Amino acid sequence: MKVILTEDIKNLGTTGTIQEVKNGYARNYLLPRGLAKPATPGTVKLIEQKKAADEKKLLRAEEDNRALATQIEQQTIRLTARVGQNGRLYGSITSAQIAEALSSLVGQEIDRRKVDLPENIHSTGQYEVPVRLVGRLAPKVKVVVEAEGETEAAAPAATEAQPEVVESGSDTVQG
Repeated sequence: MKVILTEDIKNLGTTGTIQEVKNGYARNYLLPRGLAKPATPGTVKLIEQKKAADEKKLLRAEEDNRALATQIEQQTIRLTARVGQNGRLYGSITSAQIAEALSSLVGQEIDRRKVDLPENIHSTGQYEVPVRLVGRLAPKVKVVVEAEGETEAAAPAATEAQPEVVESGSDTVQG
């Protein structure tokens, strides 16, 4: 018997799909619980129309977000964190931190659930993190994780050639 699923059912299918199941399974389990309805020619046609409308809606949403996707791909997020031995972080960089930094760079709110980070970042380095905006539109943002002291340590190294003047009380000491 062909049925149209009204809810996601594990090992069978997702909402709106047409599935072939045994008659007893449909009559005794799926239909009485409202998990499916019979697949008549009329309902099949309605499902196909709904899928076509959803696809058009998705394409329109992708077009609307294409400019944002281009802007996201051009961004580089620099995050600093406390680092222990071998470049391992104390703690981790999460998708929420990346979403917050990206939102401030882009000027538009990015939800942390859209940042597709399989697991938190636990070491320094450069990462490419996809951001799932809508449908198949998933631009990648470059995330650079640095040690807390790296950016400040680079600045004094450039000025090391010049002597530093330190004033203490009335004495002036050159070093």
